[in-house]
Amino acid sequence: MRNKIRIFGVPMDMGQKRRGVDMGPSAIRYAGLQEKLESLGYAVCDSGNVEVSQQEEVLDSYNDSVRVHYLPQVAQICRAAYDRIHQQLQPDEIGVFLGGDHSISIGTVSAIHQRGKIGVLWVDAHADFNTPETSPSGNIHGMVLAVLLGDGPHELTVIGGSQPKLKPCQVAMVGVRDVDPHERLRLLDSGINVHTIRTVDEHGMSSVAHNILAQFADCDYLHVSLDLDSCEPQIAPGVGTPVDGGLSYREAHLLMEILADSGKVGSVDVVEINPILDVANRTAIIAAELLASLLGKRIL
Repeated sequence: MRNKIRIFGVPMDMGQKRRGVDMGPSAIRYAGLQEKLESLGYAVCDSGNVEVSQQEEVLDSYNDSVRVHYLPQVAQICRAAYDRIHQQLQPDEIGVFLGGDHSISIGTVSAIHQRGKIGVLWVDAHADFNTPETSPSGNIHGMVLAVLLGDGPHELTVIGGSQPKLKPCQVAMVGVRDVDPHERLRLLDSGINVHTIRTVDEHGMSSVAHNILAQFADCDYLHVSLDLDSCEPQIAPGVGTPVDGGLSYREAHLLMEILADSGKVGSVDVVEINPILDVANRTAIIAAELLASLLGKRIL
C-alpha cells in the first residue's frame, strides 16, 4: 500500500469560459487538504503549482479554421504538467492533481498512464467527449476524454507520446447528465462504459461502484478524475457549469469509499472548483472531504 502522497496544482482556466477556476488549487489547500490526508497516516509532499499564464497575457487562438480556444496555451500548460509529474511523482507515491479546469487531465493522465495498466474513472456531469468539429463552444475542457483516446487537436494528442493514452475499455464514466447532441452519438459509438445519473438512480451507487471495479479488475492502478460539477449544485455550488440532478453528498462519498476499499487508487484529479462562484468555500471543503474518503477515511 502506498503511504506517501504528492500534490501538484495546475491553476489553469483557459480550457473554459468562466474566470476564477484558476483559484481552485488554493481553495482546496485552504480547505485543509494536507492536514486531512496527514491525519490518515500519509506522508504528504506538496510540489506547488505548475506555472500558468493569465488569460490577459495571451491571445485566444480561436478562429473559423482552428475552432478551439487557447489551443497553444492549453497545450503548453498540459505539457508542463506532464513533465513535472513525470519527473517528480515517485512509484511509491499517490498523485493528487488540483485544477484548474478539466483540461489539466490531458497532462495528468498522459503522465500516469505509463505507470502500469490503468483504469480511469471519469466522475462528471459532462462527457467531455467533443472534438473541435462537434463542440458548440470550442472549449477544450469539453474535449479532454476524446483527446486522451487519440481524437482531437494534434498539439494535445501528442503530449506524452503520439499514441492514444487510453482505450475505451480503460474508461468508465459516472454521473453524466448533460451531453451535446453530436457528442452523444460519438459516445454511444465509443464502447465506453457510461453510468449516467439515471443508472445511479435506478441501481444505486453501491451497485454502480462495484460494476466499475469489476470492469477494472485486471488493472494495476485506478485513476479518478473528479469534476465537482458531478455533484448536486446545492452541495457543490462553486463550479462553472452546474447541472441540476447530480450526485448527492452520500452518493459521492460512497463512491469514493468503495473505490478506496479496492486498494487500487493511485492518482486523482480534482477539477472545476471556482471560488468566485462558491459559498464560504463550500465546494473546496467538500472536495477535500471526498479526497479523504477516496484515500482511506472510514466511518469505523
